[in-house]
Amino acid sequence: MSVAENLRQVLKTVQQLAAGRPVTVLAVSKGQSAAAIREACLAGQVAFGESYLQEALPKQEQLQDLALEWHFIGPVQSNKTRAIARHFDWVHGVTRLKIAERLSEARREALLAPLNICLQVNLSGESSKAGVAPEEVADLAAEIAGLPGLRLRGLMTLPEPTADLSLQRQRFAALRALKALLVDQGYALDTLSMGMSQDFASAIAEGSTIVRIGTAIFGERRKTS
Repeated sequence: MSVAENLRQVLKTVQQLAAGRPVTVLAVSKGQSAAAIREACLAGQVAFGESYLQEALPKQEQLQDLALEWHFIGPVQSNKTRAIARHFDWVHGVTRLKIAERLSEARREALLAPLNICLQVNLSGESSKAGVAPEEVADLAAEIAGLPGLRLRGLMTLPEPTADLSLQRQRFAALRALKALLVDQGYALDTLSMGMSQDFASAIAEGSTIVRIGTAIFGERRKTS
């Protein structure tokens, strides 16, 4: 099927699973061409996720005639914070105060509205996965919440891949509970960025507000242009 047809099917499925609750589909366009992004946009998609700055910037230039919302979903390196802050609307993977401070400073220097961010949480405890340990999230939120160039929106997680639906639900429920705890502490959080092509049904069932869908929309990654 075409990108447009795949997108329509994904949106239909998400709407059915969400049962009236708003859930944003973030089209993960890393490794995809500007032409494929344009096709998805013409089919109604607005939000796109990129992981590599050097790949994203040329595509953004090619697509500047479109009113797109860009989300940075990869690891944030210190030397990339200025460009990320200036060229993206959201950053999903903040894990350190230093990175947050640099993003905030760059955003203010550019005279842009506060950058929407999510704190990335490592729920599975895998050493190969980035993210803050659950018990450290509250302290990081307290440090970041006052930075003037940022708007702390919520939490993100990338749990270990598994076909075990019970484990999927367990991981996503843990992030939902962690967000609820922070809300009880006074943080105005409205976002749970969790769920990808293989597990977004479980994520939506546990309260996800943003699902990151790549393969189900674009198919296997292509060489960018």
